[in-house]
Amino acid sequence: MDRRRKLTFISIGLLFLLSGVEYAVILPTIWMYLQTLDAAPYFLGLALSAFSLSGLLSGPLFGFWSDRTGATKKIILFSNLFEIIGNFMYFMGFSKWLLLSSRLVAGIGTGAGSSIFGFLTRITAPEDRATVFAAIMASRQVGLLIGPAFNLFLRLCDFHLGPFVVNKYTSPGLFMCLLWAVFQVLVVFMFSDVPPTDMETCKKMVVESDEREPAGEDSEEREPLLRSQELAASAGSASTSKRATYHASDTAEDHISPLPSPEQSGNWESSDAVENVGICQEFLKESVIVLFVSQFIILFNQTALETMVTPMTQKYFNYGELENSIMYFLCAVVVISSFLFVRWLSQRVSERVVLAIGLAICNISCVWCLVFVVKPLGGFSLQLTEFIIGVFLQVLGLPFVAVAQVSLFSKVTAQRTQGFSQGVRRSIGGLATILGPLWAGGLIDNMYIMIGLMLGLLALLTLMVALSYNRLVAPTIVEQLDESDGSG
Repeated sequence: MDRRRKLTFISIGLLFLLSGVEYAVILPTIWMYLQTLDAAPYFLGLALSAFSLSGLLSGPLFGFWSDRTGATKKIILFSNLFEIIGNFMYFMGFSKWLLLSSRLVAGIGTGAGSSIFGFLTRITAPEDRATVFAAIMASRQVGLLIGPAFNLFLRLCDFHLGPFVVNKYTSPGLFMCLLWAVFQVLVVFMFSDVPPTDMETCKKMVVESDEREPAGEDSEEREPLLRSQELAASAGSASTSKRATYHASDTAEDHISPLPSPEQSGNWESSDAVENVGICQEFLKESVIVLFVSQFIILFNQTALETMVTPMTQKYFNYGELENSIMYFLCAVVVISSFLFVRWLSQRVSERVVLAIGLAICNISCVWCLVFVVKPLGGFSLQLTEFIIGVFLQVLGLPFVAVAQVSLFSKVTAQRTQGFSQGVRRSIGGLATILGPLWAGGLIDNMYIMIGLMLGLLALLTLMVALSYNRLVAPTIVEQLDESDGSG
């Protein structure tokens, strides 16, 4: 079992690694590629937004499929076909419309991320979840780090492959098509739909832990070893063995089991409607709303920053492609180091503490940029130093917020619908990645307004987190079962 889990985690890490590589090899050349196809400037925004848009729409669908079937491996294999086809269409490049369609098709493949986060939630213990998520999310940053290195040889391509031309513009599509095809084969042999952790062991640990730990304020900080959503995952089997001695499992089965036993089906003909109402109520919980807002604001600010950095370096420092590539490389190093530190820190403090630290760093960064970066002071060296500090603080704080909000979200939402919930969360992030570049791109010459909004959004998020801080914890078993009784 340990070997299967390790190979499964490795294959998931490879998926996120390749998504980072794809971003790094496509983005630097797509604008010049479009120019060779006589595309208008607005086509660049369309192509970039198309990728995010299709991922935004496909995420909840793949997540819903994962919740209903639990067949994560099939979902990955199916979604990866869109990556293969989309990148081959990008390689063909007969027209600007085909290129636009290629990014739309490839973006569908990113929807599998919601299923994967739901899958990881089901097979990891709550206390280990932030660590696992940090490692997986860092894999994409590694892809962003090594991606530019592939462009060093892709830019040298200049030959024909049958009717297709392979050059520095089309080769990234062919390269990613081959990588995703190899990944397809690796998933077949490496990925396994690992079953969730044994529930009976967890139940015993909960009882023993409750007997050892006295009630008090410290108990609120402790991570629950079992949640009612996890009980629901085993409710179907529990009903057949009639475990009358564990009343909590019976209660969870009666109220939140997504798949009632045959004996109960006559009494639960409207279970789908009840479940849909439960999902809507769950998304309106205070903690969930705060985490949705966090997802949107952090990705909005991140993509806005990425959009404004290159024009600023050109305006103030006369940077070209080489200098910008070095800058992005160093940023990737900082982000990966930050992810590794968050991975270590999350084993020692709760996610809401990590989230608070990240928000503090991001707020300091935005204030710094508003004061020193919008209109740099002093000579060249001082201006460059001010710019480096602002960017460094921004990329340093992002992993803290990103990991904390993903891990917390997996704990405050129901496990039985985790794939769909993660899909909605990622769709909100996709909307932010569409709006962020549009906002920054239109206000390059009005930096005070652009960064002022970013700071205002961060201040709003910080206030929401402060007011909801006590609720940003995983609910205990008793609380969740009480909620089930109330809804029943």
